[in-house]
Amino acid sequence: MRFELTKEFLEQIRKAIQQSDLDWIDKNVFELHYVDIAQILDELQNEEAKFIYFQLEEEVQADVLMELEEEVRDRFIKSLSKKEIAEQLENLDSDDAADILYELSDNEIHEVISHMEDDEAADDIVDLLNYDEDTAGGLMQKEFLFVQLHWKVGQALSEIREQAKDVEKVYTIYVVDSLNKLVGVLSLKALFFSDPDDFITDLYNGKNIISVKVTDEQEEVIRLFDKYGLVSIPVLDYQDKLVGRITIDDVVDIIREEADRDFQLATGISEKVEENASIFRISRARLPWLIIGMLGGTLGAKVISSFEGSISMIPALAFFIPMITAMGGNVGVQSSAIVVQSLAKGNQFKSVFAKLGKEVLVGLFNGLICSSLIFGIASVFGTIDLGIVVSLSLFVVIVFAAVMGTLIPLILDKYDIDPALATGPFITTLNDVLGLFIYFTIGMLIYS
Repeated sequence: MRFELTKEFLEQIRKAIQQSDLDWIDKNVFELHYVDIAQILDELQNEEAKFIYFQLEEEVQADVLMELEEEVRDRFIKSLSKKEIAEQLENLDSDDAADILYELSDNEIHEVISHMEDDEAADDIVDLLNYDEDTAGGLMQKEFLFVQLHWKVGQALSEIREQAKDVEKVYTIYVVDSLNKLVGVLSLKALFFSDPDDFITDLYNGKNIISVKVTDEQEEVIRLFDKYGLVSIPVLDYQDKLVGRITIDDVVDIIREEADRDFQLATGISEKVEENASIFRISRARLPWLIIGMLGGTLGAKVISSFEGSISMIPALAFFIPMITAMGGNVGVQSSAIVVQSLAKGNQFKSVFAKLGKEVLVGLFNGLICSSLIFGIASVFGTIDLGIVVSLSLFVVIVFAAVMGTLIPLILDKYDIDPALATGPFITTLNDVLGLFIYFTIGMLIYS
């Protein structure tokens, strides 16, 4: 049955918490899927959420904790003592535990680790913290299933049963040699349907194994998952030793975060902001591009004032100013969005001129159609001369905007600046100013 959180149900939960009615909570909350429980905790006050959370079983606590909204989870963790945080980390996969510790200061991390009773889990988490969180080493988890090449099937099954206690999701069994170097993978079918005395060396697959190094950037990890349709990928150190794995759920989280970030950049928000962020922080994130847009508008006004005489002589020119600026901005954003999307997928263009040529052809085609339509409309508003000015200007603006929309993200990417910036107010403002200049220059030339 699909769960739907309602205002009435939230009020019932709050009432049950106030009355410490654990029987009602057990029947109506604890029976839900952990994702639904996390959704409920997202809507509760921190103390109310803690009351529910600490009544859950430890395994469910771990799942619920990682499903909480990021800002809710951060607030929840910061409200716990260092010992309580340590207890929670011991129930999590190593990569999830490291993600939580990344948000703490070095002193806080040291204090939390000192409270952990599971030394092996603590060592795994500390190892992950040594990697940049945007690399494969920072994304990987240390829990995975493996067998050694020289083992027999019977020994492999026994070892896997022990390893599986710490592995929540089983995707692949990795095969390593005596030096712990990855040599292949083993299917569950081959393992279960083989004689206990068979050797792993006769059963494993050592061909076309896709892996990443601990230092590989997360963009490369995403590209490999997308290209090969992976559900998990092994992570190797500098000596090709197997040190961890990255699973599809972590990659999906990264893709979602990157999409949110690119969307914010494209809409002119320069830093990450949450729903419950302060007014000051929200304003700080939005102001830079608002100021740039304001300055761009000022430049546009300066361009218009420079052609004040032309406008006073031919007032009809003013009618089409909004159309010229809007079309230039729209075409530029469309072109840049295509380029940014390709760059995000890891597609490096073999030739800038080839991509630029394609966008110019698209601009020419769209410009011819739009300018033909606007010629008739502008001629009705004024004269044939006005129709020529507006249609020719629109054609040039569309082609120019397509070129700029292609070049700018490519240039930004070349200099390691996020090309998503090009799809926002930056390119819109630029095309507005230059579009107006093109429009009035053509008008002045034709009418003179």
